[in-house]
Amino acid sequence: MKKPLTAVAVLAGLLLTGCAATPKLSVPESCAFLNQDTFVPSGNQQQKAEQISKHYQEVADKVASEVADPIQKMADTMKQVAASSLGATSAEQTRQLTEQNNRIGQYCK
Repeated sequence: MKKPLTAVAVLAGLLLTGCAATPKLSVPESCAFLNQDTFVPSGNQQQKAEQISKHYQEVADKVASEVADPIQKMADTMKQVAASSLGATSAEQTRQLTEQNNRIGQYCK
């Protein structure tokens, strides 16, 4: 009776650690992934900003940390944009997004 219980415990442990330690893409794989990304938001400006923020977050979770950090910052900026009354980027937010995009460009040429 102990063997099936042990097998279930081992399987559960593998599933839990496997999900928690999902390997990220390498930098070249991340760049290829970003170059093939065809995401297009829809709706009004606020809805688009929210969708972009979520998309950036999902992408940041998949890619190498070198490009994930700037993408995460872009996601955070887009969350702020989505929370604004019109969902439009300010000049400062546009500057921040451009700066982070340029950081990604240092790795993905």
